[in-house]
Amino acid sequence: MKVILNKDLSTLGEEGDVKDVARGYARNYLFPRGIALPYTPKTVKIFEARKEEIEGRKAQKRQDALGIKEKLESLELSLTMPAGANGKLYGSVTSQTIADELAKQGFQIERKRIDLAGTGFKSVGKYKATIRLYESSSAEIQITIIGQEIKTETPHAPTRPVRRRRDGSSAPTTESVPTADAAPTAETAPAAEAASDIEATPAATETPAATEAAG
Repeated sequence: MKVILNKDLSTLGEEGDVKDVARGYARNYLFPRGIALPYTPKTVKIFEARKEEIEGRKAQKRQDALGIKEKLESLELSLTMPAGANGKLYGSVTSQTIADELAKQGFQIERKRIDLAGTGFKSVGKYKATIRLYESSSAEIQITIIGQEIKTETPHAPTRPVRRRRDGSSAPTTESVPTADAAPTAETAPAAEAASDIEATPAATETPAATEAAG
């Protein structure tokens, strides 16, 4: 379906451009939002009458793009990223990373307008990126990536498990081993006293009957 853009749309074109789009896209998105109008003899006449006005706005955009180009090319972005000791980044610097950093500097640049070499920068160093501005105008910016080394903690030695005897009890440590001359416990003390009483008891006296029999 042929339409005429009534507003700029970065993914499609600029005001006054004639585009072919899907019918559903036009009816469900472009027309309800006033972004485009159907291409008809009536709308063509309307835009012909607005041609001078539209061209004036385009000329202003070209001028603005030149001003932004000068500012961007005088700028050097410095990014500090987590990296290993060999300078390799944990991850990579992408066009979205650059767009976010430019926003901090006051430049609202869409991610898709930023062209990097490959899929991104993956090591510390100096790089360049190209930013497409308006029509054929573009800017080249300088980017310095500084590595921030992340130190990891030394892991603690694992705790040795307690060895157990065959009867299921834990093996005693050196500190818990009793000495040979340790005092008897409450359970063994009565038995020891009973044994000493037996040894101390005198032999029984002979009965008179036994004496007579001997005589």
